[in-house]
Amino acid sequence: MNAESLTGRLLVAAPALRGSTFDRAVVLMLSHDGDGALGVMVNKPTEVYVDDVLPGWATVVSEPGVVFQGGPVSLDSALGLVAVRGADEPLGIRRVRGEVGVVDLDTPAEIIEPAITAMRIFAGYAGWAPDQLEGEIDEGSWYVVDAEPGDAFRVDAEGLWSAVLRRQSGPLALLATFPADPSLN
Repeated sequence: MNAESLTGRLLVAAPALRGSTFDRAVVLMLSHDGDGALGVMVNKPTEVYVDDVLPGWATVVSEPGVVFQGGPVSLDSALGLVAVRGADEPLGIRRVRGEVGVVDLDTPAEIIEPAITAMRIFAGYAGWAPDQLEGEIDEGSWYVVDAEPGDAFRVDAEGLWSAVLRRQSGPLALLATFPADPSLN
C-alpha cells in the first residue's frame, strides 16, 4: 500500500467482508495520516429520522432524511457531512476534499443551510489505528477508488456499492454483479 493519504477517497468493501459491519460498505475517508484513519459509511441508512435526534437539522438534510450508520465506533455521536456551495470554506465547515466537508453540528443550521447543496447526518464512524487500514488494504479487504462528488449524498444509497464498482475499469467492474449471498447462486 502506497503511503499517500486516502482522504477524500472511497474504500469499497471486498466481498470477503460479507457478514461483518462492513458488508458491502462504501466508506468516504475523512482523514488519513500517521495518526490513523477515519471515515464514514455513506451507504448504510438507518430507520431513524434526523428529526427524532437532531430536530434543528431535519429541514437541512438531504433525502431520505434519515440518520446513516457511519461505522461501528461511537454510535452515540453524530457527524455531519455536507456538499459545499462555491469555493469558500463557510463558518462551521471544514472541507475534506473538493466540495465535500464536515460540519460542526454546534453551528446553527441557519448559518450552514445557505452554504451547502446537500447534507447527511451519521451516527458513529469507522476508525483505524496507525497502519491498521494499510494492512487491511494489503490483505484485500478494501478497494481504494476515487470518489465522485455526489457519492455521499445519493438518494438510493444502498445501490452505491454496485454503482461505484461498476464505474471502475477491469476486474473491479465485474464485482458489481457479485451476489449478496453467493450460496444462493
